[in-house]
Amino acid sequence: MTLTQQRKHELINEHQVHETDTGSADVQIAMLTERINRLSAHLKSNKSDHASRRGLLTIIGRRKRLLAYVQKEDLSRYQALIAKLGIRG
Repeated sequence: MTLTQQRKHELINEHQVHETDTGSADVQIAMLTERINRLSAHLKSNKSDHASRRGLLTIIGRRKRLLAYVQKEDLSRYQALIAKLGIRG
């Protein structure tokens, strides 16, 4: 369920704002989205895993706060990010 180092580097390279960026809100949202997708798939096959479900809700809340921050700071960046990640359908 965890992200591999290789996948993390791919996400960072896709979503970084500048050359040395590894922790901007865009990168964090991309990583959280990847974790949410993996946990959602896990919970489809393991319906009774309530600890993972609680963790999923925590991750969703963290991503929601970061998205609100990006939306407040730069609306065009926010719209591009949600389109790129395929969230807020």
